[in-house]
Amino acid sequence: MPRSNISRIREKIRFGQYDMTAHAMEEMAEEDLDILDIEEAMFSGKITRIEKDDPGGTKYVIEGVAKDGSTRIGIVGRFASKEYFLIITVYEITAL
Repeated sequence: MPRSNISRIREKIRFGQYDMTAHAMEEMAEEDLDILDIEEAMFSGKITRIEKDDPGGTKYVIEGVAKDGSTRIGIVGRFASKEYFLIITVYEITAL
């Protein structure tokens, strides 16, 4: 049975096989988040949407919780290759 997409993403995060765009790093700083918040959200979260209409490839929207246990974070990324996952942007989820 093939692994789920979230399992594949978590494996890339766990082994450091991911990268972030400059935009994602800027958004992370603007939201006062750090890389541990992003990693925790990836491990605690779930895929809430899959966008297949992007010419750059399928994008996964993941929603999870930061390391503080209460800040909700959204992460958008894609498999840039079989080798790594690319985080395109991150944001704090403020609406319920």
